[in-house]
Amino acid sequence: MTLVLQPAMPADVPTLFQLIQALAAYEQLSHAVTGNTEDLAAHLFGSRPYGEAILARWDGDAVGFALFFHTYSTFLTRPGLYLEDLFVQPDYRRRGIGKALISQVAKIAVERGCGRLEWTVLDWNAPAIAFYQGLGSDVLPDWRVCRVMGTSLGHLATMGAG
Repeated sequence: MTLVLQPAMPADVPTLFQLIQALAAYEQLSHAVTGNTEDLAAHLFGSRPYGEAILARWDGDAVGFALFFHTYSTFLTRPGLYLEDLFVQPDYRRRGIGKALISQVAKIAVERGCGRLEWTVLDWNAPAIAFYQGLGSDVLPDWRVCRVMGTSLGHLATMGAG
């Protein structure tokens, strides 16, 4: 039984998208997956990459991934990394794969001089919260995620000054 972590390559996009769909199913959010492999490929490997991904392979099978991108902290005046998604197929959990993935993202953050690594977790996902706290992360009780999407985003974009 061997674990190999590797940066996702363009040929991995269909596999990565399947894992994204598996994550959505686990979170009971399959209806929210409106993207496609073409956009994912363009956004990860196009002329302006917006994110990066690491695939976890167990005995050659893709069983998990971490997808992340850069942020910036004005208070630290340093870049950061935001972990958009971390997922390991349920049959492969408790083998150290999730820990290896998040540790690899943390290593990248340190190598790039980032001041922090952040992510969100659903409040009902007690196993994930316990896992993250076990890694030494703080789950911040006083911060809430704000999100604008779809027509609301378009409306906000037209509300410019004066």
